[in-house]
Amino acid sequence: MRVPISGNPPSKYKARRTEGYASRKEAQRARELELLQQIGHIRRLKKQASFELIPPHGNERAITYRADFAYEGRDENGNWVQVVEDVKGVRTAVYKLKRRLMLWRHGISIQEI
Repeated sequence: MRVPISGNPPSKYKARRTEGYASRKEAQRARELELLQQIGHIRRLKKQASFELIPPHGNERAITYRADFAYEGRDENGNWVQVVEDVKGVRTAVYKLKRRLMLWRHGISIQEI
């Protein structure tokens, strides 16, 4: 049996960690959002923002969704609204369930990039 020498095992979906992000695509989107925030098009950018979907109950832990990015952007009327983005390569069954729970619990539709 061959043991990998590097500290990080290969990604299940072949994504390569880049600049501390899960993939090159996610790192690129982070740079874009940081620029948008600098010029004032978005505000309150959070990376790896966590949302509770189901609260803890008894001995069971809470179920959460961790978004790649959450920020406030302007809607068509110019009002600031919450935006949640997830950079997706593969939509897993767990992700699809959490996406629906986000809409039901928080009224937020996740934007997939």
